[in-house]
Amino acid sequence: MDHFTFTRKDFPANFLFGSATSSYQIEGHGFGDAGPTHWDSFAATPGNVVRAENGEIACDHYHHFEADLDLAAAAGLDCYRFSTSWARVLPEGTGTPNPEGLDFYDRLTDAMLERGLKPCATLYHWELPQPLADLGGWRNRDIGNWFAEFTEVIMGRIGDRMYSVAPINEPWCVGWLSHFLGHHAPGLRDIRATARAMHHVLLAHGRAIEVMRGLGMDNLGAVFNFEWATPVDDSAAAQAAAETYDAIYNRFFLGGVFKGAYPEPALKGLEPHLPKGWQEDFKTITQPVDWCGLNYYTRKVIGADDGPWPHYAELDGPLPKTQMGWEIYPDGLYQFLTRTAADYTGDLPLIVTENGMANPDVITGGRVSDPERIAYVDAHLARVRRAIADGVPVQGYFLWSLMDNYEWALGYEKRFGMVHVDFDTLVRTPKASYYALKEALTG
Repeated sequence: MDHFTFTRKDFPANFLFGSATSSYQIEGHGFGDAGPTHWDSFAATPGNVVRAENGEIACDHYHHFEADLDLAAAAGLDCYRFSTSWARVLPEGTGTPNPEGLDFYDRLTDAMLERGLKPCATLYHWELPQPLADLGGWRNRDIGNWFAEFTEVIMGRIGDRMYSVAPINEPWCVGWLSHFLGHHAPGLRDIRATARAMHHVLLAHGRAIEVMRGLGMDNLGAVFNFEWATPVDDSAAAQAAAETYDAIYNRFFLGGVFKGAYPEPALKGLEPHLPKGWQEDFKTITQPVDWCGLNYYTRKVIGADDGPWPHYAELDGPLPKTQMGWEIYPDGLYQFLTRTAADYTGDLPLIVTENGMANPDVITGGRVSDPERIAYVDAHLARVRRAIADGVPVQGYFLWSLMDNYEWALGYEKRFGMVHVDFDTLVRTPKASYYALKEALTG
């Protein structure tokens, strides 16, 4: 597939198109006096990251941001979703700000506005300052106030020019993936740490919303990641396993923010490990937001497991897969958009804040052909159009990602970008998907 089947005219007049990135994945954390993060420590530990790669240079967006934003603007995008690095702004996590870090985000913001791009910020995309990790990180209840301080510092500087802001990207990754499965920093496999991190990440979200409201800001949201849970068969055991997976992955964080309650199948294993008085925090966690963001890539086929809680196993599914080994299941995006509106958010605007695929793209003759990515995005945007036709208030779509970048524990070999990056020379080469999107949005 070499072009999209939609144009901008196939969407409502106010529908926004954007691309998304994150600070540690592209900026180059070795530049500009940024402080150490728990990702630097995690990557320096043998066996955690492919080839022990880290974000020290990444795409060197720190020095190339103007050219990168030129690419975003030339594609006809309305918005640019970026994240701020806590450790770049506050190297110790609290205390004295780093002037170079604040200046960088100032320049970045102005460069977006100069190009007609709406700045859509995420305060935290996983790079916790190491000094705070040393104090227990997300296990420590004090992180709510540490994060509020960071929010005050960074948004006190650039908040007046933001189009939208969300405090934390993908709470499931911050909590479960990093503290229960151990796949991301800090690399723990501990149910008590998990329960506390899952709760404290929402407490920090609420505190950040309070701070930004205090600064007079609006258009504030919450961003969650979703994986549709498909039971492997019709057995009661498989259905229960899928329900538990759904509760932990998809409903826990939505439930906290929009209902002030956690789902029972998740509490079954987590409640004994939650901090004392956790129910009292919902008045902070449920601070009203103006929109809800959904990050969606895949589904999981779930079966029962005889081991300890959570009693489920992820099984190999039959659908075509991306370079990540993730099944391509566009219907899941439609299902989540409709279910989220029906069960949690009502008339609140929904934004697809991330969607895209990793593909082993290669340059041949100066061109990067990625028909698989075009087909993937096209299919998912067809489901977005269907949801809109059914009355779901979807107001935007952000492609992950603008460019190939540091894919966390998978290093630099998994490529999600619509712009190819040569990580040795740092040369950017727009892919066929970039030109197809440009044609759909500007043609």
